Amino acid sequence: MDLTSYAEWAVRLANDPDPPPELRPLRDELAAVFDAAGDHRDVVERLNALLVRYPVRPQLSDHDGSGWHLHLAEDYGAGAVMGLAAAVAELGVDRLGRCQEPHCERAFLDTSSNRSRRYCSARCASRANVAAYRARLKSGQ
Repeated sequence: MDLTSYAEWAVRLANDPDPPPELRPLRDELAAVFDAAGDHRDVVERLNALLVRYPVRPQLSDHDGSGWHLHLAEDYGAGAVMGLAAAVAELGVDRLGRCQEPHCERAFLDTSSNRSRRYCSARCASRANVAAYRARLKSGQ
């Protein structure tokens, strides 16, 4: 079972500036997981606490015509928490990040093969590269 889409839900929710009221507490807790990314023990403790509060209820489904397959739950929170926990277990805590573009700070999950992602999107990477280029021109380099 590929849990990547569930982990992506967690990232989208952590970055959502205006989630539905019932998801705001989870959004804040997921954002805190990304904020703690430099402290592996803290990330794991936060995720373990979320796994207790948002238990997964797997279900078989054939809703999309692709045959029977597993869904973690109809509960958005449980899927997001389980997906993020699985990503940390598989890829490592150091794959959680915050965008390094100074005006952004969005969360991301680094799934690159060389663990080199520093920005949440190509747009932020481009913006940061242009700013660095302009700064070099201004300083005469």
